[in-house]
Amino acid sequence: METRFELSAVRIPSSARPITFDASRCVGCNRCMNICQVDIFIPNPEKGKPPIVLYPGECYYCGSCVMVCPKPGAIHLDHPLMNQAKFVPVKRPESDETCGDMVSGVPASD
Repeated sequence: METRFELSAVRIPSSARPITFDASRCVGCNRCMNICQVDIFIPNPEKGKPPIVLYPGECYYCGSCVMVCPKPGAIHLDHPLMNQAKFVPVKRPESDETCGDMVSGVPASD
């Protein structure tokens, strides 16, 4: 006697929106779903449609899904603001000399 279980999933609400799809470019191949390290996607029940981002808050922002996609521009990875920060050279207050040995405006100890 074979026992069958029906699995279901519920989309988890999150303010994070790490992945957006361009539905006009996505072919629904699910390569992004298969490569995802943290399994945030499930296949879309409609053939040829982008997968559903079920657990957006779990995204590592690794970019694997973007790299494996056969259609450039079909997936856009939106890094959180804190990941978009760039390091800029800090100038010493007493001169115009650019200092590469400073972190957050604090001089490195000698």
